[in-house]
Amino acid sequence: MEEVFLPRVEFDSYGDFFNNYRVNVPEPFNFAYDVMDVLAAKSPDARALVWTNDEGCFCEFSYGELKRRTDAAASFFRAQGIGRGDMVMLILQRRYEFWISILALHKLGVSVIPATHMLTREDIEYRNNAAGIKAVVAVADGDILRHVDGSLPVSPALKVRIAVNPHGIDVPFGQACVSPDGTEHPAVDLPSGWLDFTAGAAAAAPFTPPPRAEVNANHDIMLAYFTSGTTSHPKLVAHDFTYPLGHIVTAKYWQRVRKGGLHLTVADTGWGKAVWGKLYGQFICECAVFVYDYHARFKPIDLIHKIEEYRITSFCAPPTIYRFLIQEDLSGFDLSSLEHCSTAGEPLSEEVFNQWKKLTGLELKEGFGQTETALSLFNFGDEKVKPGSIGKPAPYYNCVLLNDSGQECQDGEVGEIAFPLHSDGSAGYSTFRGRAAFPGLFLEYFRDEAKTAEVIRNGYYFTGDTAWRDEDGFFWFTGRSDDVIKCSGYRIGTFEVESVLMQHPAVLECAVTAAPDPVRGQVVKATIVLTESFRPGSEELKKDIQRFVKETTAPYKYPRIVEFTDELPKTISGKIKRKDIRAKD
Repeated sequence: MEEVFLPRVEFDSYGDFFNNYRVNVPEPFNFAYDVMDVLAAKSPDARALVWTNDEGCFCEFSYGELKRRTDAAASFFRAQGIGRGDMVMLILQRRYEFWISILALHKLGVSVIPATHMLTREDIEYRNNAAGIKAVVAVADGDILRHVDGSLPVSPALKVRIAVNPHGIDVPFGQACVSPDGTEHPAVDLPSGWLDFTAGAAAAAPFTPPPRAEVNANHDIMLAYFTSGTTSHPKLVAHDFTYPLGHIVTAKYWQRVRKGGLHLTVADTGWGKAVWGKLYGQFICECAVFVYDYHARFKPIDLIHKIEEYRITSFCAPPTIYRFLIQEDLSGFDLSSLEHCSTAGEPLSEEVFNQWKKLTGLELKEGFGQTETALSLFNFGDEKVKPGSIGKPAPYYNCVLLNDSGQECQDGEVGEIAFPLHSDGSAGYSTFRGRAAFPGLFLEYFRDEAKTAEVIRNGYYFTGDTAWRDEDGFFWFTGRSDDVIKCSGYRIGTFEVESVLMQHPAVLECAVTAAPDPVRGQVVKATIVLTESFRPGSEELKKDIQRFVKETTAPYKYPRIVEFTDELPKTISGKIKRKDIRAKD
């Protein structure tokens, strides 16, 4: 139903697309009512969500079934005093209840904060108080319920705790079940003070939607994510109710989903990538979403089994997943259902690009965006791909590169990625606190005007990421602006060096940082986790890695310091904490 929001859907070229793509934004707009309930009325039996786990459980939800379930959940939530403007945290991993809960909360005008199950008690305390969280909906798996309970003495706003049984399908607490693979799950007791999501939704009164004007305004906070906090406490990135419309580009023009297809994005629901690839844009395009919920140790080859078994039509994963997959023997698998593959989040080497194309016949289409944005740069359609490039700007993101003086960079010059915030009068723009806004761009860092002002100033949103642009208009990511290494007059991006290092067969993971040097000011340092077959490292291997970088990219970028380690310091979201490495140096 993307044609409902797009005056024009098909485009002849990237230039045509960038210049003429427009989004019509209703006022008010609510994704749950204006997309999901419309689809439930239009195509009640069409497949919407396919869910399976590593214990053989399987369920498929149509648009009609999702409406029935989200209405019941909305009624249950409302009975607990949850309503417009309240902050509710969802910690549901990959359980299908995430989709039911988030859509139900949208129907009430609630501000939803998805979160990872890896949070500690201290993490939860911080989030509860930074956001004023009123309710938590969490799966009773691991220690997360205990951590939530432990946060209560210092979380005065938290009033409602709702739990989901981690086993089976629609199994309430207190009831044993047996998974299709024969795994027996004893009855799980509902912890004291918690409400049972399954039982509560099943017993809920019929749902009567509030008048639409009372549910939300477009610039109310619909969704918020805590960033990973590599340099400080996590910031809360707040998005408004128009945010889903920003992901039409993500789904239709980058991931290339289609009506009646089945899309798989590899992401836990605690991270922003989940709503990029498992919710908003896909459903607007009437493409079903596939979810693989695993509890045991994740094995990338399992994804290949799922692609073959369920006839997945489009697939999106970080380059790490593709690196693992091309090392497997895929000759015995039928991957003919795949029509398009995309990737984002870390360096994509030309070798991975070429090997995946050899195995599947498909080119990997890279993209770029942040928690604060929707898809901002990407490789469009069937146009030429330059492996390793993040592509060209998406519509509304009139990307520029700015140097330290605030001037626009020339081709080949590294600068900070920035997006101008001015309206040309096109559909899709609105005004928020005196600045132009468009679907997909965040509103603010919640309750933090100072940090918001650091990145939204002088008519731009400054991303904090750096890149350079080539003569054909393709952008090449180089790293975070605070990770740029200044060595003997050269500006060297960490990302570009890491991209080369990841092509060496000995390198499993790596982090490139600036190390202090009395002569050059800074030099490039590579901290490397080796693959099994190259452990332990040696001086000879260090020299081989240095020689490889010199021969693969500009010689001045090679790491003068190479250090081997068993693991890299990381945030709970898996991002490398280069700050810790720099501090150690």
